[in-house]
Amino acid sequence: METQKTILIVEDEKNLREAIADILRLKNYLPLEAENGKVGVEMALSKHPDLILLDLLMPVMDGMAALKKIRADAWGAKVPVIILTNLSATNEQLVEDMVTHKPMHYLIKSDWKLHDVVAKIEDILKA
Repeated sequence: METQKTILIVEDEKNLREAIADILRLKNYLPLEAENGKVGVEMALSKHPDLILLDLLMPVMDGMAALKKIRADAWGAKVPVIILTNLSATNEQLVEDMVTHKPMHYLIKSDWKLHDVVAKIEDILKA
């Protein structure tokens, strides 16, 4: 039997975070939830999820700062990360950070339905 894949959802919007977690549970994934980047980094480095879904604009620690900390870890350097944000990558520093820290995908929330995000997670985990 296959072990259940763990997905860390780092998102400060409680309703969105819980909606994604609910869909992932229905698809037989084990969702972990973090309400900001600081909690997300702590959970990522202690739980080693199979994939991280990461918002950029959050209180306490933003998603890019969290991604940098995760990528600095030997395990974290390889974990698949999907950026899910309202922020389009037009800021020069943001684009540079994306290239340096290599998220697998960059999804704009308004362009994606929740089921499409989950389908993207499934595609990445099957690859």
